[in-house]
Amino acid sequence: MFCHVESWSLVRDARGRSGTHHVTYELDLVDGRILRTRISHPVDRTDYGPALWKHILRDQLEVDDTQFWACARDGVKPDRGIPSVPDGAMPAALVHMLISRVGLDESQVAAMTKDEAISRLQQFWADGS
Repeated sequence: MFCHVESWSLVRDARGRSGTHHVTYELDLVDGRILRTRISHPVDRTDYGPALWKHILRDQLEVDDTQFWACARDGVKPDRGIPSVPDGAMPAALVHMLISRVGLDESQVAAMTKDEAISRLQQFWADGS
């Protein structure tokens, strides 16, 4: 459940392959690293021991026990250092269009609010000015 909530990518599925009891997931981080975890399903249905569980949390998932359960049970994704987008921030494509198509300079675009920028682009599309 943890990997699904945090949108990890399925790399390898154990179904249809004989002799393997693992499903592998990866998560791309903003700093360029890739986390990888393998979910094992022991044949005898035993649980993970405390030492192995700590290793998985620390070295594979890079979360603590509290973060893991908050994600798995409550859908709260761990803080991975992803920068938050400030309120009212303009999408890069909008800035690019205002500069390259409309012909505004960077200082003019920087002085606009998001709503003003959208209105200015709509004006350009409507009458070409």
